[in-house]
Amino acid sequence: MSEISAYHEAGHAFMAVRLGARIRTITIDPAWDDGPARFGDARIEWPAGECSDRELREKMVMVALAGAVAEMIYSGQPYHPGFVAEWAADWAQAWEASAPLYSDEVIRLKHLEEITVQLYKTMGRDDHWAALAAIVDDLQAHETLEGEQVEEIVSAWLP
Repeated sequence: MSEISAYHEAGHAFMAVRLGARIRTITIDPAWDDGPARFGDARIEWPAGECSDRELREKMVMVALAGAVAEMIYSGQPYHPGFVAEWAADWAQAWEASAPLYSDEVIRLKHLEEITVQLYKTMGRDDHWAALAAIVDDLQAHETLEGEQVEEIVSAWLP
């Protein structure tokens, strides 16, 4: 399970760095606290005041869905991220982040599906996938990475 979890968390982290967020940590060995059971965790911070509320919400949607998309690309199985139980928390984050932008639920669903397709194409690019796989390698070796480590890995692959 740790390999697929590593791809999932690396997906969140890669997209967050690409969109200008700061990674605090990512892990495939999260604390089993009183929260929901999970196999990984990504702690992400967005710089205050650097983008509009709409832009921030769109970025939050992309980061929330990026973990599921990374798993889809890795496994070769293009599932709908709203229908996989293990991705329910990510789908809920994307759904809630987009709610103020799309009050009509049918339009919101269509938007999230379009973002998923866009992410699939973006993250599947050779340079993006190589950066993501490099995060996975380090994450599997160390189980937890600090933000600076993730940013260093991504910067080696992307301009």
